[in-house]
Order: sequence, then structure tokens, then C-alpha cells
Amino acid sequence: MQIRWHGRGGQGVVTAARLLGRAAAVYGGKFAQSFPSFGTERRGAPVTAFTRLADGPLRDRSQIYRPDWVVVLDASLLGGGDIWQGLGPGGCALVNVPPPLKVSPPSDVNLYRLDAAGMAREILGTLLVNTAMVGALAGLTGWVNLEAVKRATADLLPAAAVEENWRLVEASFRWGEEVRKGRREK
Repeated sequence: MQIRWHGRGGQGVVTAARLLGRAAAVYGGKFAQSFPSFGTERRGAPVTAFTRLADGPLRDRSQIYRPDWVVVLDASLLGGGDIWQGLGPGGCALVNVPPPLKVSPPSDVNLYRLDAAGMAREILGTLLVNTAMVGALAGLTGWVNLEAVKRATADLLPAAAVEENWRLVEASFRWGEEVRKGRREK
């Protein structure tokens, strides 16, 4: 499975990619790669990162050009054509978008909208949505279980931020799981 992450510098895009990869590889029994794509990015500039997951060894070390999933942490990036590039028919997109905002991916893309910023504001008191998006993606796909994501969160985040991020991961994972099981609209 190949995931391309989009966000802005300082939003934790690279951490999100690493977090999912660590949860899958260290605690989920999968093989994983996660890596950023850096240019001259600075805080607030668009950033892209990648996660590749598999049941067996991964030999491809290239950038992901045809993702199965696109995850967008910042809705202000949706106007750029690069977001949907390479996402083929049946591909999926998870977008952090507040309820009134309209999102227009290609018609053959499965779109999942989550107000991750609202969840983060309520639980963390900030707009940092990276752990919410990882939790939601894990819940939507079932590739990685909740416990694996929580353990990877404890590994990668500062100790003072772990418990409240666990609450955010739990809430977003439950959302994703409910959508996957058809108990909630996407």
C-alpha cells in the first residue's frame, strides 16, 4: 500500500508518515518505508512525505508516483493539481476539512472527509492534526491496529504530548473504523 501525505512545514507531515510506518513495521508485523520529499521548504511551505507498507520486503526505494491513498493535512492545499496527481481510479483520499468546505477530487476517487482540526482543537487545544490523520487512516483501512499506532506515538512524540495525542488517535481511529464498517458517513 502506498500513501502520499500533503501538508505544510511545521504541521507534522513527516512525523505522520514516520508514525504510520513505525506502527506497521515495529508493532504491526508489516514491512514499511517512510520518507519525506524536501526541497527548499520552510515553515508554512507545502511539504510532501510518503509511506509504503507491505506484507513482505520492500525493494522499491523511489518516490511514490501512483499512491493508493492521498492524505491531506491542510485544506488550503486542495487548489493545487499536484494533490490528486497519480491517484488512479478507485484511489482514496483522506482530507482534513471543516464541514462547510467543498472538496473536488477526480470523480473516480473515494473521498473521506474528517474535521481533524476540530478534533485536535477540542482534545489538544491546538490545530496540529498529524496524529488524528494517522489514527483515521488506520481505522479506515484496518492495516494497522489502534494499539500499534498508540505505541508508535509514544515512541516518536515528546513524553508530555503522548497521553493527549493517544486520546486524539483513539477518537480519529474510532471515526475511521465506523466509516469502514458502514456505521458512519464518509
